[in-house]
Amino acid sequence: MNIFVLLKRTFDTEEKIMIDGGRIEDEGAEFIINPYDEYAIEEAIQLRDEHGGEVSVITIGEEEAEKQLRTALAMGADQAYLINTEDDLEEGDQFTTVKILEAFFEDKEADIILAGNVAIDEASGQVGPRLAERLDIAYVTTITSIKVDGETVNIERDVEGDVEKVETKLPLLVTCQQGLNEPRYPSLPGIMKAKKKPLEEIELDDLDLDEDDVEPKTKTIELFLPPEKEAGKVLEGEVDDQVKELVTLLRDEAKVL
Repeated sequence: MNIFVLLKRTFDTEEKIMIDGGRIEDEGAEFIINPYDEYAIEEAIQLRDEHGGEVSVITIGEEEAEKQLRTALAMGADQAYLINTEDDLEEGDQFTTVKILEAFFEDKEADIILAGNVAIDEASGQVGPRLAERLDIAYVTTITSIKVDGETVNIERDVEGDVEKVETKLPLLVTCQQGLNEPRYPSLPGIMKAKKKPLEEIELDDLDLDEDDVEPKTKTIELFLPPEKEAGKVLEGEVDDQVKELVTLLRDEAKVL
């Protein structure tokens, strides 16, 4: 089984993020594998162990993304691809990403492609479904269970707190949700093996693409942090007095009444 995982390098949102001039300050920021992509990596490894085949991990970005790819290899993936856009692309959006991935998969025979449900930096959830449409294969989003039996695939997906059961066929793209599995930590032997596993670097030219082909369709005007929360207020006195004060605060200060 040929299994591919789409990986994104994202900011670690547990660290303090600095905004300068309407842009996130990269210098000193911590980067990680998008957490939802970790579920995709883990599920890909389990599918390979059960059905055989290889797990390939792909990311688009700069040279620094090799660190996250090596982490995926240390978890158990077999090989990795870095589509390096450092010298060719200043800005990109979901259209850009899908256009590049479509070209990458043009000569690949993928049985199943796994991705995270969303990326925690932009949370658009667009790349997986749009790629599946371009590749003309089936796709199921926000999955929490997947069972493959030959060409038949039985899936459970999260639907607003409920579960939907889906039966479909390979080839297939799925996006992975929390609850699908528990991603493993890279072991020391896995980290050592990862150093020798193949990691291929690809340029846009190798995919017969130029800058005009992948020009983004959207533009980010500005990024900003949410306002700091004000300290809460504790209402005291009799219940009737507290209710009156609460109504006054909601009307005059919060402006919600």
